[in-house]
Amino acid sequence: MDTCTCALELLGMLVFIGAWLCALATTILPQWLTMSTTLLAMESYELGLWETCVVQDIGGMECRAYDSLLGLSSDLKLARVLMCTSLAVGILGILVAIPGLHLVHSCKEHGSKRIKKTLIIIGGVLGMISGVLCLIPVSYMAHLAVIQFHDDNIPDVVPRWEFGDALFCGWAAGFLNIGAGLLMVTSCLCSQVEPQPVLQRRYQVMSRDVNLKKCSEYV
Repeated sequence: MDTCTCALELLGMLVFIGAWLCALATTILPQWLTMSTTLLAMESYELGLWETCVVQDIGGMECRAYDSLLGLSSDLKLARVLMCTSLAVGILGILVAIPGLHLVHSCKEHGSKRIKKTLIIIGGVLGMISGVLCLIPVSYMAHLAVIQFHDDNIPDVVPRWEFGDALFCGWAAGFLNIGAGLLMVTSCLCSQVEPQPVLQRRYQVMSRDVNLKKCSEYV
């Protein structure tokens, strides 16, 4: 068992699980966009995928879920679909990669190592896909906030949406998913070339010499 390969696989799996939890927190948190007004300095507003919240400086917080799915903007609908798809692909990648770990013992049959490598590679690819799916809605919502913030047609006194904590959590989840997938794929590439044991190489050389001697005797 290659120690380097096992370490890369284990590190990739731990990062993968942590990234999936970050993506889950990003999907649930209402702090995708925040807005504070000068007229009501004691209150600020938060926009999420599932609800909007009003936060008061004294510590109170009141949230209200969206009444209708059809009444949502296309941006929120797209963000919901992509984040839920990212979570589904991520958990599928984790479930596929776990049986392929070298630390998970299985029956030693012919081709079991190849099957394990295939499962790890599939899990790593799914992790990278999950990361990309998570980065798309987070970056798109941030892009919309930047465009609105620098829109000259909107008066300066009108409040604007700014980045919330969920966006930063989503960026972390996306890049961690991609990093975890790269670690898992790299672990398989590192374990493809397996050096033969010294005794086995000596045995092959000795058997080759014996065969050459026998051939020369027959000649």
